[in-house]
Parts: sequence; structure tokens; C-alpha cells
Amino acid sequence: MVETLENIIETITDVIRNIGPLAGFIIIILESIIPILPLAAFIALNNIVFGPFFGFIISWIGTIIGCLLSFYAFRLGFSKKLYARVKTDGKVRKIMNYISKVPIARLTLLIAVPFTPAFAINIASGLSKISFKKYFVSILIGKLSIVYFWGYIGSSLIESIKDPIILIRIVIMVGITYSLSLFVQKYLEMKGVK
Repeated sequence: MVETLENIIETITDVIRNIGPLAGFIIIILESIIPILPLAAFIALNNIVFGPFFGFIISWIGTIIGCLLSFYAFRLGFSKKLYARVKTDGKVRKIMNYISKVPIARLTLLIAVPFTPAFAINIASGLSKISFKKYFVSILIGKLSIVYFWGYIGSSLIESIKDPIILIRIVIMVGITYSLSLFVQKYLEMKGVK
């Protein structure tokens, strides 16, 4: 089974390597638009194929582009029916109100926490009255830690196929990060955003 996984990973990395950095950008941009895709796996693949530095840069720029596409799709009213439905949803409305008023440092922190639903933040930001500059700066800074975190987790997870100690470290790191995200969620709930 380990050998099969290694073969699958090798095949995927060969395809990405043959297409080049554009493939790395595209898979990350797609994940930002289609949130069910595995960001950690895509970032790890970029790190394996292009090295930790260029893999990080490709993933960071790709996720920023993807977030901006989502933001503008909703800012410009992409799909009027969906726009009207999402904008009237109570939870989305609360997030929109919060994002419109939140200081840039808090928005950046919210974006930087790995288990925060980035797609929901992109939608709410696009629908809210937040300035593009505030959103853009928050995404630029907040996505640095996300890309680093998921790059480390993803790459380590692939390495853990051979060394179970790495898997234990990943579980601990994910647990700590998830706990931090729960803390941030509780804080936001105290501020009226659920």
C-alpha cells in the first residue's frame, strides 16, 4: 500500500513538473474557488515539485489570486440568484457585518488561522462593504501562515508514509492549531459573530 501511494504521488508530481509552475498556480487557484479540494495536498505537491521556496511562492500567490477571484465574483454579483440567497442568510449577514467593521489586524488573524473557512470569508468580504485595500492586505499577510502551515503539514504527511513519528507530530500540530481556531471562534462569538 505504501508503495502504491508513493507511485501515485510520483505520477502526480511528474505531471505537475512537466506542465510547470502554471500547473501549481492552477491547482491552488481552483482550491480557493472550490473549497472541497485539499489545499494541504496541493501545497505539498508544489513544495515537492518546485522546492520549499518556489513551492511556497507559487502556492501563496495562487491562493491570493483564488481568494481575489472569489471576492470579486461576489462583489460584482456573480450569479444574481445565488447572490440574493447568500446575502440574506442570517449567518452570512452576521459575518458580513463583522467583516465590514473588524480592524485589519483581527481580519488578518482570522484569515491566518488554518481551520477558518476561507471561502466563507471571501464570500462575506465580497458581499460586505469592506474596502478592497483592507481585504487585500489581510489576505496578503494572513495567507503567509496558512500556506506555510499547510505546506509543512502536507509535506510531512507525505513523509509520514515512511516514518510514523512524523505523523504523531502532525497530529499534535493540527490539534494545537485546531484548538487555536476554536479560541478564535469563541472570541468571535463573544463579539456577536457565530
